Amino acid sequence: MTATNGIRTVRLESMTRVEGEAGLRIEVRDGQLQDVRLDIYEPPRMFEAFLRGRSLREVPDITARICGICPVAYQMSSAQAIESALEITPGPEIQALRRLLYCAEWMQSHALHIYLLQAPDFFGMESAVALAAKQPDLVRRGLELKKIGNELMELIGGRSVHPVSVCVGGFWKVPRRNELLALRGRLEWALQASLETVKFVSSLKLPEFNADYECVALSHPREYAMNAGHIISSAGLDIPVREFEQVFLEMHVAHSTALHSVRSERGSSYLVGPLSRINLNLNHLSPSARQAAEESGVPWPCFNPYAGIVARAVELVMVCEESLRLIDTYREPDPPSLPYTVRAAEGCAATEAPRGLLYHRYRISDQGIVQIAKIVPPTSQNCRRIEDDLRLLIPGILERTDAEIVDACEKLVRNYDPCISCSTHAVKIRMNRS
Repeated sequence: MTATNGIRTVRLESMTRVEGEAGLRIEVRDGQLQDVRLDIYEPPRMFEAFLRGRSLREVPDITARICGICPVAYQMSSAQAIESALEITPGPEIQALRRLLYCAEWMQSHALHIYLLQAPDFFGMESAVALAAKQPDLVRRGLELKKIGNELMELIGGRSVHPVSVCVGGFWKVPRRNELLALRGRLEWALQASLETVKFVSSLKLPEFNADYECVALSHPREYAMNAGHIISSAGLDIPVREFEQVFLEMHVAHSTALHSVRSERGSSYLVGPLSRINLNLNHLSPSARQAAEESGVPWPCFNPYAGIVARAVELVMVCEESLRLIDTYREPDPPSLPYTVRAAEGCAATEAPRGLLYHRYRISDQGIVQIAKIVPPTSQNCRRIEDDLRLLIPGILERTDAEIVDACEKLVRNYDPCISCSTHAVKIRMNRS
């Protein structure tokens, strides 16, 4: 903390228990909050730039490397965007297997966040290691849930980190039915463990906090939207994915290597992620997940970001139950991928990554070479909303010590489960002409 001429500055150099590198800067003048900055200083990773000039066939494997926690989301969004450009429509068997792979990713990601990244906050612990010393069964359950999600990802995707099976048109290789059925017992255990997870997080004392969110998510008329649908919001928005860039605007901010996304017509922030998804799609949850949501004690729709941990737990139930259904009805795609003709075209797609809406757009040449790539991750869409939440929180805690303010702010940010590495796209350039 520094204090000069009535100005108090609170700094956090590096946040903990979030994926990636970010800090926080708070400036107070004469007892009034002046500025809040979520400083994302992780170097930009240039994925959009080095996708240009690559073959469209390489895109799903390259984009999978953007994130080790949610590679399927990037892989699926890129494959579907290119399929949109080439007017490829995979059959129901391929779509069902992709949904199952997506379930596996949500399972491991949500379990990781609930038990290892956020749960320590509610026990006053600095880490999952410290929590495991006091609550070993709790952490063990989280690790086992994550492990089962990883096993399902590995079976379908070829490996649990940066899977390699997804391709434009379908899959390079698909699992046999007996291989999936062999995991059924594990998934039945996971379903019961996820129901216990909802009970656990529902027993936590959540801070009182409410904000005027515009919730944004995919919606599908027949299922809980994951890798298909149109974009809706709690403010009445209802658009096809192809209109995303007309409604949402990415903008540079001086203090971040991540772009901020806002509603283009009014410059306001919005919220993506599990809380938005359940607020907008509660009726499409699987039966056990819908019951768990209703019994959680959370009034849906809910606009308390701390209830995000409950939303993730409810989605954990949903993907476990959905995985069992998809395995029971599985038919091996034959062929595993569709043939297609390369041509000059442009297409886009959006899916629901564990952390929220993920948008991809590609322009390809008549030789199948990527000319333009645009990727809008969920965390960059939430960055402005996170700062808005901090502006609501901080005035009420200014009488606390710097350490206590930093702790409260970190806990608020962790509600979003930010994947900061995914969000880093911009680069700062200083030019000195002398």
